[in-house]
Amino acid sequence: MRRAIQILFVLIIIVLGYLIVESIMEPIRFYQDVAQRENATKDRLIDIREAQKAYKDIHKMYTSSFDTLIAFLDTGSFEVIKAIGEIPEEWLEDMGFEKARVKALKEGVISRETTKVPVIDSLFGVGYAIDSLRYVPYTEDVLFKMEAGEILTTSNLTVQVVEVSVLYDYLLNGMDRQLIVNYKDERMKMVGFEGVKFGSLEEGTLTGNWE
Repeated sequence: MRRAIQILFVLIIIVLGYLIVESIMEPIRFYQDVAQRENATKDRLIDIREAQKAYKDIHKMYTSSFDTLIAFLDTGSFEVIKAIGEIPEEWLEDMGFEKARVKALKEGVISRETTKVPVIDSLFGVGYAIDSLRYVPYTEDVLFKMEAGEILTTSNLTVQVVEVSVLYDYLLNGMDRQLIVNYKDERMKMVGFEGVKFGSLEEGTLTGNWE
């Protein structure tokens, strides 16, 4: 009997020890997983931001459609102007750069060559999987929420705006619910948003809420 009680005590101690360790490790694993998911999401948001900037450079506005943005990356191109030739030093000294440049162009001393560079190669390089751009990492094909528009500033200037985001309810789906609630509260207090995003529909910024 005494032996059985001793074994029972040992088992109880082992179980309690396991529960204590697990209660410590669970939040640690949670935050490690959160960091992994957030980092992958930030990287993709940065890529979307670069694509939107390139789109705006050409179309003078942002787009709220991933189909449009991906088609632009797939088929769009930048014009690159390359100067051929060299302006004589004495011209630069006598009349300054701008006048010397105009004279050199007029007299054919220098010329311009325009070439087109594919947007996808310029931004991300060959082989980039542009079709994955719309999807939130570590989710079952959850799409980023992407909105675009324009606002009128207090100075009566029209500014193009864009916001791309994902809520933690989607990004952290499948993880401990109470820890998700706690983490959302933390982030809401810190950055005023329960998720990861860049841009704003209320002001002309492309800053990410992690920056």
